[in-house]
Amino acid sequence: MKNIYRNFLYVTLLLSIFGACACKNPANKYSSPKGYDFSKPDKFNMPSSLLEISGIAFHNGNSDTVYSIQDEDGKLFRQKWDVKKQQNMKFGPKGDYEDLAIFQEMVFVLKSNGSLYSFPFSETVKEESDQVKERKHLVPKAEYESLYADPESNKIYILCKNCPVDKKTNALSGYVFDYKKEADSLTGPVPFKINLNHIKALDNKLKASLRPSALTRNPATKEWFILSSVNKLLLVADSNWKITAAHRLNSSIFNQPEGIAFDKDLNLYISNEGDELNDGNIIKFRYLPTVKK
Repeated sequence: MKNIYRNFLYVTLLLSIFGACACKNPANKYSSPKGYDFSKPDKFNMPSSLLEISGIAFHNGNSDTVYSIQDEDGKLFRQKWDVKKQQNMKFGPKGDYEDLAIFQEMVFVLKSNGSLYSFPFSETVKEESDQVKERKHLVPKAEYESLYADPESNKIYILCKNCPVDKKTNALSGYVFDYKKEADSLTGPVPFKINLNHIKALDNKLKASLRPSALTRNPATKEWFILSSVNKLLLVADSNWKITAAHRLNSSIFNQPEGIAFDKDLNLYISNEGDELNDGNIIKFRYLPTVKK
């Protein structure tokens, strides 16, 4: 009987230890935006050519084909979902290409120095395009990784990742351009600011700082989704850029999140750059209207 009692005490003690560990590592450390469950990813591993995948986009929101770029090669890649075989079109020399947008039957690629490359979407089926336009000196000299093109307003948005003007401030700079399809021209930019103090107000464990790696907009709610690989964060902001939610990202799922996009069914996609141990990938999160986070 003593042995049984002693064993019972051991089991009770072990359960208490495990319980204490669980309290220190709560399951709710990581959250998901409303309508999504980040604990249930559908992962699509990339081929070696897309180990350093960065921006991703869809044509008219159609998820049958994924378009992407990677950091080093001036190529636009395309492939079917869950099919590793890819085709690509060369649009520029080697460089640091960070984000991608497709709208108005045009493709736009953002370089880290703020330059924009653009070409007709019809060119994507070729091996190389001779209709590429490079736009330089659009924005102040700085580092940029986030691009979004709005098909409803014909506006193009660029966010700073690391801008001198934002140093020693709790703000993040962005720039808006108007795109005129007929003339293939951009006018602007019109600058705007995002108040980063709202991050700390939402979670006092977080800092009022941000290094965005990608940007998109929810087609239904018109909320901005701002991704940061450095901060391992996904921020949600309203149409006026007020941050309303901050979601910490689990590094075991989000290795190095560099790209983000919605499809027309409101499914959310996030691309992750790979490393020595992990393939690059795109993670799909199905839209679940009943899920509240």
